[in-house]
Amino acid sequence: MVPIQPWSHLGHPVHALQEAPEHPEGPAILLVHGFGASTDHWRHNIPVLAERYEVHALDLLGFGRSAKPAGLPYGGALWRDQLAAYVRERIGRPTVIAGNSLGGYSALAAGTVLGDLAAGVVLLNAAGPFSDEQAEPKGWGAIARRTIGSALLKSPVLQRLLFENLRRPATIRRTLNQVYVDKTNVDEELVEAIRRPSLDPGAFGVFRTVFDIPSGQPLDELFAQLHCPLLLLWGIRDPWINAAGRRAAFQRHAPDATTELVLDAGHCPHDEVPDQVNSALLEWLKARS
Repeated sequence: MVPIQPWSHLGHPVHALQEAPEHPEGPAILLVHGFGASTDHWRHNIPVLAERYEVHALDLLGFGRSAKPAGLPYGGALWRDQLAAYVRERIGRPTVIAGNSLGGYSALAAGTVLGDLAAGVVLLNAAGPFSDEQAEPKGWGAIARRTIGSALLKSPVLQRLLFENLRRPATIRRTLNQVYVDKTNVDEELVEAIRRPSLDPGAFGVFRTVFDIPSGQPLDELFAQLHCPLLLLWGIRDPWINAAGRRAAFQRHAPDATTELVLDAGHCPHDEVPDQVNSALLEWLKARS
């Protein structure tokens, strides 16, 4: 895995990696991490996929080794446009975009705007709302709970305390242990890969914007706009995304030509059971090469 020549989006440096065999097969692949993660989270996937395909991975603005400038409108639209620009400017040919969690939502959004350059989208426990999940709460009790909770989380003091706690190595490890079923790969390398970017000067500013990120375009609308093959890879024992419950919603709204595979894993199947994810990706890609 080697960094590519410097690339920027909206004038801000973006960290990216590229690896490929001498004669790559089929489409290129772009891997997109989830919230708080980085290109390091694809450590067990890039070497295997790059034996046959041209593989890219990047850090979304605000995360990893990419810039974390103040004032950017962090959210789905920013990351959609960043991914689309990277495909157009750096890859320049049909690309499969694969993303985990927040990166899945961003990958899906980018897939809807890339036209013929979108060779496929792969969602690994993708985050994001459906239209019916964006409805306003009903009743005074629901409104009060939302308002009070929002006010507390918007407190700069509480945000700083939460941020300092979340970036402690012990907290990072405990969180990972909650969302990995097989904890073999919850190692020091992974903990440090998540902790290190949180030490960057702009990291707290990015973290604070999380409480103001709009919910974004609903998943069902994005699915309706998608015109390329879709692969759903579920870590079915994910306590965050609640994959078992969300599968039904995805199945209702995903395009007809969607492939789905369920794995006995948690929120990050690509790192927890990489052999299974790599095998599934290679088989799916081979059918489209």
